[in-house]
Amino acid sequence: MSLFRKIFGSSNPASEEDKESEFNNSFADKATSIDEKFIYNFKKNGGKFLYCENSEEVKEQFENILEENDWFESEALCYEPALFGMLDDNKLNYDKPKNPKFILASCENLIAEEGSILFSSKQIKQNKPNELPANIIILAHTSQILDAKSDGLSAIKKKYQTDYPTNITTIKYFEKAKEEDFTQYGSSAKNLYLLLLEDL
Repeated sequence: MSLFRKIFGSSNPASEEDKESEFNNSFADKATSIDEKFIYNFKKNGGKFLYCENSEEVKEQFENILEENDWFESEALCYEPALFGMLDDNKLNYDKPKNPKFILASCENLIAEEGSILFSSKQIKQNKPNELPANIIILAHTSQILDAKSDGLSAIKKKYQTDYPTNITTIKYFEKAKEEDFTQYGSSAKNLYLLLLEDL
């Protein structure tokens, strides 16, 4: 998708500031796509965003996150067998971890209007957000970006017609509030990395 390449394509640090201000200016335009809206709100909430064009880039970025945080050969929480391979490849123990450094999960949807991640029991079982590790790595696809939370709930209803998931929740805040912010009252901030894989 050229939008993501346009926003995240350059690795030249000198252009980062220009890119950010150009992006913020484009967000002010009325005809903002939901992709742009999600990226803007997600980053505003403190989320770390890594765009990946293919599964090789997903593996590479995952390893970069492990290296950055020194999480190699540590414990991780993961409830989804489809993701176990990524943990096995990096010698991470996920079998009844006692002290997991992070949770690796997929999600139901990415909500553009809030810049939040929508989960269900399929990804996090019955855990509340404050019961999850402080560090979260999410693997999602560009096709999962939806405009509003109501769209996400409709998508869940459509996807699971018989085996309907429980514990549907969003995580919205990815860093501690710089000042006391009453809108964040009762929510626990998470250090969240989003590996967003292109599938459109």
